[in-house]
Amino acid sequence: MPNTVLPLKAVDGLEIISLIDNSIDFLSSSEHREVKNIREWMKNSRNLKPKGKKLPIAEHGFSMLIRIYFENEAHTILFDTGGSSESVLINAERMELDLSEIEAIVISHGHWDHSGGLSAISKTINKKNLPIIIHEDMLKTRGSIDSNGTVRKYVDFPKEKKVRPSEYIVTKQPYLLSNNSVLVTGEIPRQTDFERGYLRHRALVNGKWQPDPWIWDDRAVIINIKQKGLVVLSGCAHAGIINTTLYSKELTGVSNIYAIMGGFHLIGKNCENKIQRTVIELKTLNPKLLVPSHCTGWRGVHAIAKAFPHAFVKGSVGNLYTL
Repeated sequence: MPNTVLPLKAVDGLEIISLIDNSIDFLSSSEHREVKNIREWMKNSRNLKPKGKKLPIAEHGFSMLIRIYFENEAHTILFDTGGSSESVLINAERMELDLSEIEAIVISHGHWDHSGGLSAISKTINKKNLPIIIHEDMLKTRGSIDSNGTVRKYVDFPKEKKVRPSEYIVTKQPYLLSNNSVLVTGEIPRQTDFERGYLRHRALVNGKWQPDPWIWDDRAVIINIKQKGLVVLSGCAHAGIINTTLYSKELTGVSNIYAIMGGFHLIGKNCENKIQRTVIELKTLNPKLLVPSHCTGWRGVHAIAKAFPHAFVKGSVGNLYTL
């Protein structure tokens, strides 16, 4: 944990496009002027229908394209790469996005639904030494245990040779990108008494499956918007979305939380007992925009929507957030 506040620059503006999420919704409206669904923002939206332009797809996975603007500079990073090899590439084409603008890729943690497209995307971008920010634990062999004691092995994280000509930047520490305008948190301390990790999670150690509930490679992306505050982007929040947000404030010295977006991991019998405490703590943090998606689960999403009727936006493939 750093002893000093990191020099994260405040940016003038931020655009986030949901490339991959568990669901897609072309029609629902939002009272947030900063949020548009894909029909509203695509220049050829009239052709966005089954008999015309092909529709983007949803899958169990997560990926966001992030554009940052400040001081006459513009930077683009990719946060996570979806669960399959082709989903991000398909959606980028159907949304008319140019992946060659990507300057760095950040992987939130090593699970397949966040890294499945990494090799194919790296080869498509084809930039020598394109940095991919990872944690060493992402290369572990991992799985989860079923109720009968059987361990279901996860798809392995790609070796570095599979992502060439990109290169891995391996770090446990906070990491600044894009001329200090984007912060990768590094390992997130566990401060709360209810965010206790993912108890079913396992790692293969010396040939034996061992409990690995903490998932220390879980990181988030933090951006500070001038006169608004922090935007916290989480892949799965295995560290806990409250732990993640509290640490974001500590790293940056910024007290105001403007937006919290991404997977909150409130899904499944072992995690749904955290929903009410999470809602209580979110009320203390008081974000102006809340976008629970991916692994939050319908119970968590509904609880957050009910508690935050004006801040809540349902995550969807194709959503554009202009902050």
